[in-house]
Amino acid sequence: MERTLSNEHDAAGLTNERVETVSVQELLTTPLLDLNLEVVEGKEGLQNEIRSPLIQKLGLALAGVMGFIHPDRVQVVGGSELSYLRGLDSAERAAAFDRLKKHPICCIVVVKDLEIPLELLDLSSAGKTPVLRSSDIGSVTLAKMASYLEKRLAPQITIHGVLLQIFGLGVLILGPSGIGKSECALELILKGHRLISDDYVELTKHGMDRLTGEGGKTLEHHMELRGLGIINIKELFGISATGASQNIDFAVRLERWNPEAEYDRLGLDQSFINYLGVSIPVIDMPVAPGRNIATLVEVAARLHLLRRKKNHE
Repeated sequence: MERTLSNEHDAAGLTNERVETVSVQELLTTPLLDLNLEVVEGKEGLQNEIRSPLIQKLGLALAGVMGFIHPDRVQVVGGSELSYLRGLDSAERAAAFDRLKKHPICCIVVVKDLEIPLELLDLSSAGKTPVLRSSDIGSVTLAKMASYLEKRLAPQITIHGVLLQIFGLGVLILGPSGIGKSECALELILKGHRLISDDYVELTKHGMDRLTGEGGKTLEHHMELRGLGIINIKELFGISATGASQNIDFAVRLERWNPEAEYDRLGLDQSFINYLGVSIPVIDMPVAPGRNIATLVEVAARLHLLRRKKNHE
């Protein structure tokens, strides 16, 4: 039997969700993009916002197909677009750019240091649309910009929990404050597994169905243990006891033992928890004296690996 938790705030310990945007100015200044970009026209539009990691080429729009222009996407002009424009007479070129003027565009990037048509510069001045030029070829420019924008614009949330790498799997440990999440994680580290983050986990959605988790940079690879304070896992156990990020495979939700509650005793029930539209399996694990939670989490990871292997056979 499958059950999906619909209330993310209550069930998942959700703290906040961030909607990112990237300004055109950021494309020009960030060293992470590794593109040689320059502003040719439209400096007044450098604060325009890019909201989508998808990149478009202006060829169809110049040919008159206008329904697919998205104002929040970077538009690229390459050799094929400029060759098409050179094949038009002056009236047809003017008509093509007049059609473009009716649609807001966050920015236009011309690749390969190609010569920019005067009509495109006029379009930039009229609509406060920055025109940038890259010295790289089109395929390199597209790949670098798409990779950078996907990382920057991917949906993110921060949740309360602990993330570990157990047998190569990303395992989230959830539960109320004081239930023993950090103590469980510490025992798993002593068993040879890796800590990704304690207390706060930043989840990022990639594509349609993949979540990755990592910790914040303020107290990276630190853990709070009541009675001991904040300890540095990397200093105590070495770099092999920590990791930077991890794909999320399943979650374990700790809860205090309730003698009146019914718990799954046959392993037939399967529940899911939803983050950013991605469902991951979750196991409800009651905490009580005499139950070694770390060992049970380790066994849960082995069972997950076994199910995955059988599903692929």
